[in-house]
Amino acid sequence: MKHSKVIDLLNSTKTLHEVTAKGWVRTFRNNQFIALNDGSTIHNIQCVVDFENTPDETLKRITTGAAICVTGTLAESRGAGQKVEIQVTKLEILGDSDAEKFPMQPKKHSLEFLRENAHLRVRTNAFGAIMRVRSTLAFAVHQYFQEKGFFYVNTPIITGSDAEGAGEMFQVTSLPIDGSAPRNEDGSINYKEDFFGKQTNLTVSGQLEGETFAMALGQIYTFGPTFRAENSNTSRHLAEFWMIEPEVAFNDLADNMDLAEDFIKYVIKYTVDKCGDDLKFLEARLLEEEKSKPQADRSEMTLLEKLSFVLDNNFKRVSYTEAIDILKDSTPNKKKKFQYIINEWGADLQSEHERFLVEKHFKCPVILFDYPAKIKAFYMRLNDNTEPGKETVRAMDILFPGIGEIVGGSQREERYDVLVEKMKALGIDEEELWWYLDTRRFGSAVHSGFGLGFERLVLFVTGMGNIRDVIPFPRTPQNAEF
Repeated sequence: MKHSKVIDLLNSTKTLHEVTAKGWVRTFRNNQFIALNDGSTIHNIQCVVDFENTPDETLKRITTGAAICVTGTLAESRGAGQKVEIQVTKLEILGDSDAEKFPMQPKKHSLEFLRENAHLRVRTNAFGAIMRVRSTLAFAVHQYFQEKGFFYVNTPIITGSDAEGAGEMFQVTSLPIDGSAPRNEDGSINYKEDFFGKQTNLTVSGQLEGETFAMALGQIYTFGPTFRAENSNTSRHLAEFWMIEPEVAFNDLADNMDLAEDFIKYVIKYTVDKCGDDLKFLEARLLEEEKSKPQADRSEMTLLEKLSFVLDNNFKRVSYTEAIDILKDSTPNKKKKFQYIINEWGADLQSEHERFLVEKHFKCPVILFDYPAKIKAFYMRLNDNTEPGKETVRAMDILFPGIGEIVGGSQREERYDVLVEKMKALGIDEEELWWYLDTRRFGSAVHSGFGLGFERLVLFVTGMGNIRDVIPFPRTPQNAEF
């Protein structure tokens, strides 16, 4: 008999018919009541065993973590908390689980312990919920762009260019690393002998390649893995993460801000509508966690209130210059409560500043735009008529409560001469990016795009506090387990 998903059984309006369910035992109590979960929902279905007519050997094997198959009658539940239950007539153990050794016992585990067991943590309520939310968000991303007529582009994971100019990249090579790699006359490694004939790295962004496709297909998006070799052991950084990067021909900065706001609201609303039970569970989990924090550190909003806050408010658009004035005059800056004091125009804003603007000053999501050119990437369009020393670029960042920056984007520099000058000033090799410059030589036009770190979005929607808990297998300094 074909088995049914637990979510379908729990939502069934038809009872007193035979069903089969397969899943993993969460708990087994009184030798009678199995809480069975198959991952389709956060809720378990209760399976009632006729223990008097079930062999002791079988009962002993019904342990937490064991995979089982049950067949029986779907009936209205006599117990509180669930509408239906399965009155078991046949039970088969599909895979045993040693109760003494199975790490995911039905008790509260620390997040650190769960990270050490990332291959099993998804069997807990919290991580099952997080990963279902992540999956739904990913689907919503594709649905949004497909509905809007964007084309999905797969940009290279191995690349010879550094889109961000950050230099913190993972090198890809087939040359030996024991010192015997071929050398040039000056002693440097001869990368012409390497697999690709040049030095290559794992990508930090698909943006530059994405731009070339936008200049032919009009509007495209990428959604794939990106890599940073930053030695950042923080709750907001990963060495491997997923990025969503739309690029749109003929869009200016205002269009770009409109697109980003509309996109974020769409995917959050879709997920709130689809993942109600998981989000309610994660909200309750967060409330419980916050009880241990001092009152001042607790969030003013519940998780669902925070999501509604983003959906119900227009994002406030504020220039970088205006934001600096607000921060300079703010109480935490004057009283030196900020870790990084804002003294002058040109400062690179930190998370504490971004969160102050969103959570304390404007009390809504904020889009900052027109940043100083010297703190932004080479490909961002230089604003006209800016005073020397105070040049700004058509950049924008979207700031969220609890997270800080969630999106970074810009109108791209479409003028060939200006782009070349900027590249020279930063020491970026024109020959290395000849193909990128071709898009400015042949049919250049105003175009814009942005990047959204997918895990930052999942972090916000789930209310989790550490980015390592919203990706299946986190890659961080000194950690490539699993």
